[in-house]
Amino acid sequence: MKTTGHPQYFDSAIVTCACGNTFTTGSTKPTIRTEICSKCHPFFTGEMKFVDALGRVEKFQQKQKFAQTKVADLQKKKAKKQGKQVEPNAPKSLREMILAATE
Repeated sequence: MKTTGHPQYFDSAIVTCACGNTFTTGSTKPTIRTEICSKCHPFFTGEMKFVDALGRVEKFQQKQKFAQTKVADLQKKKAKKQGKQVEPNAPKSLREMILAATE
């Protein structure tokens, strides 16, 4: 087996988070920088905090708001359509005309 085919492994690679937390792990890089870790991630801390990358949270919230307005509009239309009654002078269907003729 070739000895030059594998990357160098560091048993004590230092991981540094943007919040200031540091810990060691094994890696092929001697130092690793991360934006978020288990000490500052909302899932682990229980805080209500948005982890936003490039405005994705705001974009998602806008889509949700738009969808809620669309649902409300569709419900109004559906209620209006169900509330409509057939006008007495409206043209009859073929079935209604045949039933009226046979009576």
